[in-house]
Amino acid sequence: INTDIWILNLNNLEIIRFTEGDKSSSAPVWSPDGKYIYYNFDGQIWKKALAGGDAVQVTNFAPGAAGTVVSSDGLKILFTADVYPECPDEACNKMKMDEAENSKVKARIIDQLLYRHWNQWKEGRRSHVFWADANGGNVSDLTPGDYDSPPVSLGSSHDYTFSPDGKEVCFVRNTDEIVAASTNNDLFIHNLTSGLITRLTENKANDNNPNYSPDGKYIVFLSMSRPGFEADKYRLMLYDRTRKTFDDLTQNFNLSINAIVWHPNGKEIYFTVSERGTASIYKVGLKDKKIKPILKGHNLSGLQFLNKNEIIFKKQTASLPYEIFKYNLKDKSLKQLTQINTKLLTQLELPALESFEFVGAKGDKVQGFLIKPPFFDPNKKYPTVQLIHGGPQGSWDDDFHYRWNYQMFAAPGYVVYMINFHGSTGYGQDFTDAVSKDWGGAPYDDIKLGTEYVIKNYPFIDAENIGAAGASYGGFMINWIAGDPDHPYKCLVSHDGVYEQVSMYGATEELWFPEWEFNGTPWDEGSLYQKWSPATRAANFKTPILIIHGENDYRVPYTQGLQFFTALQRQGVPSRLLFFPDEDHFVRKPQNAQLWWKTVHDWFEKYLKEQ
Repeated sequence: INTDIWILNLNNLEIIRFTEGDKSSSAPVWSPDGKYIYYNFDGQIWKKALAGGDAVQVTNFAPGAAGTVVSSDGLKILFTADVYPECPDEACNKMKMDEAENSKVKARIIDQLLYRHWNQWKEGRRSHVFWADANGGNVSDLTPGDYDSPPVSLGSSHDYTFSPDGKEVCFVRNTDEIVAASTNNDLFIHNLTSGLITRLTENKANDNNPNYSPDGKYIVFLSMSRPGFEADKYRLMLYDRTRKTFDDLTQNFNLSINAIVWHPNGKEIYFTVSERGTASIYKVGLKDKKIKPILKGHNLSGLQFLNKNEIIFKKQTASLPYEIFKYNLKDKSLKQLTQINTKLLTQLELPALESFEFVGAKGDKVQGFLIKPPFFDPNKKYPTVQLIHGGPQGSWDDDFHYRWNYQMFAAPGYVVYMINFHGSTGYGQDFTDAVSKDWGGAPYDDIKLGTEYVIKNYPFIDAENIGAAGASYGGFMINWIAGDPDHPYKCLVSHDGVYEQVSMYGATEELWFPEWEFNGTPWDEGSLYQKWSPATRAANFKTPILIIHGENDYRVPYTQGLQFFTALQRQGVPSRLLFFPDEDHFVRKPQNAQLWWKTVHDWFEKYLKEQ
């Protein structure tokens, strides 16, 4: 899939194509004067004038370049590149890259963990932040050493930035000895005059996403408090650069912060949070530290200020792919600025997502969602599919998911429902914490109680023809359900699901995750790997199951799917394996996605409709 950059004129709402080619353009960044846009293209950074003309290649750095940040005076840029940490310059990097590419030996010698991540082998290289002149000259490594910046895990393109005066760069990296078992990302300051690098945070948990205030007096950033826990609550921390003090601005706020942006006045910080299947905007003042809601009940992201009174963002629902919206802080008006998908949407019947609530595990209120099939007839009985989300610290939201799309599941004539079980985000940190060390406990109770609720309260659901599908943790839950002889499902779909927890630990990459979730390593006394391993329930497998896995999935290695398939086949359980040699934890390629959907639809058709 190729992506291009488009420009929206806010005066007349005209949309024009800014880039076009046979390769993707991405990550656009404005120059401070608004005359140019920097962007990623063909492994390097390019820029193009808004007034027109040909694009200009800015970098020609052998290891590649991406993720532009421009200094406030427009004279310098930051970017990231994967380099060999022992190499002092570009020539050394190029030589080692050429040697690796041309060598007939493709073996790897590995001396430390996190040698591969998500879908890539590290090959001895590290991500470093570089700075250069705005024309690409005078490239210099700002984060030397055998560390990644941004961190390879829990890091992002928001983890390096210039101070407003351009005299320093704040960046994030993890310097722990065993990064595979650590979430200890910290903020560092590189003084661009002296070259001195100093550690800003000493917190042993995850710190990231530094943002300088417009006047440069403060740095606000996101911070967790529990080392080794990737789903801890993100706090909004304020660092006073003069007093050298830290202040938690969201100490009494029970939702985790997603994204942050300074108000142009420098006195308030706006932020987004996941909240009950939506994403809300809040603000907090530096003086009174009072948190106030700004906009709730929508699903939005990419928050930016247009001016002191207007904010702009992307918004979506289950029946509306992303469009750009504007919100006026004074008159509270919300306006849709783009209509990119309107013509297509008029050709489709896309039912809205409906919310419901029931009493789940521990007597807690649990939210679920339901979507009806197109051209719904309330007098009919419909086969039904339950979707189970991953994470497990994630959630089903009112969104237009581009892989697990609710409408695509419902389109063949199914009612679809989802449960935001204990462990889901957007319901307070205690609710999120409830899944840890209890993978098949309270979350599965919620799934069972939620299923009983929808059967009782939605008479159009055919209780004799219910199937379920899940991915990642959702795949684990499908595998766990398969071992319950009393479950209500006629067929199951497990995508990239964990089957055997001990072998999973030995092959995955981010080890802090299982060590937190299952109370240590597999050889620690009191660990829970065997307790929450679906493999221990294999003798109960009877339900027809479709297993899907990608060979390049290093998070849940594909042998998990193979083990599950073997256990099913040896017991004569109807089962099928859909294996993608060119996909990872997700199915991304359009033709592969088509096969994915056809195979899943055929499976549900066979067991929920034909029989």
